[in-house]
Amino acid sequence: MDGINTGRRRVLAAMAAAGLLAGCGFHMRGNADFAFKRLYIGLPANSLMGSDLRRNIRNGSDTQIVGDMKEADAILDVLGDTRAKSILSITTEGVVREYRLTQRFSFRLRDQAGKELIPPSQLVLTRDLTYNEANTLAKDYEEQQLYRDMQRDIVQQLMRRLASVKAI
Repeated sequence: MDGINTGRRRVLAAMAAAGLLAGCGFHMRGNADFAFKRLYIGLPANSLMGSDLRRNIRNGSDTQIVGDMKEADAILDVLGDTRAKSILSITTEGVVREYRLTQRFSFRLRDQAGKELIPPSQLVLTRDLTYNEANTLAKDYEEQQLYRDMQRDIVQQLMRRLASVKAI
């Protein structure tokens, strides 16, 4: 009898967990369904953003990345990718207490004929970074990690924007 109750408890616990996950909006990452099957990306393959984007498209869709614009169904033009660091707050002694990190990524998507599928758009992400000169190396590392996280977020947002194109 105890084995049956244990089995029922497990089933109920699994059902409760599934209900909680479904209720919070959780869903597994699936394949992106792009309207285009061959994409040219206007970023160097050896750049961090370029390699992240290519990896996400290869692993998350059936779209092929092509090296020649003439072979592409769609062309992703990168209009800008910049990072900025500005002072957010200072102490009464004039020492920096916080920085604001900003990454801007501008792009557009067009088809082979030049028709815009996504007009020039910009993704802007910011992160605040507390600063303490006693921990300079640790804060430098934290800054690099924040930029890396922003880059991953931009790639994910870009994937969603590319998937929003329904027809070429």
